[in-house]
Amino acid sequence: MCVVWAATSPESRRFHQVERRSEVNDLSARFDDLRARGQGYVEVRTPNKDFPMLTLAFRGDHAVVHLMTDTERISLLTGDGTVSSDAEIEVPIMDDLAMFAGNFVLRTDRAWDLVHAFTQTQTVSPLGEWWEL
Repeated sequence: MCVVWAATSPESRRFHQVERRSEVNDLSARFDDLRARGQGYVEVRTPNKDFPMLTLAFRGDHAVVHLMTDTERISLLTGDGTVSSDAEIEVPIMDDLAMFAGNFVLRTDRAWDLVHAFTQTQTVSPLGEWWEL
């Protein structure tokens, strides 16, 4: 399966905005490199259209997943109870740290599983409940 993605560079630790078109295995390898470094940011979409696009931002065992359905609509995936809803966590969004409420936080491994499922099915509806911003 082919996907289009952009991600944090493991070497510079900066977001590399130039999209790559590759097999899912290359994206998985980049995620594994970032996971080994403790944090990262990934954007992924199907090769034949710009939307939907998923983003995965993580730091340690905490992650946040965004869904962009067009240039003006973005949603957050509801969390999995990893942290309490009144907690706040920071994850990298592109090159900056951003704060998120606990009710949008997932375990990083769970978030990656959902992004990987998206790369296989090219649909977001079964991934969970989305909260439009």
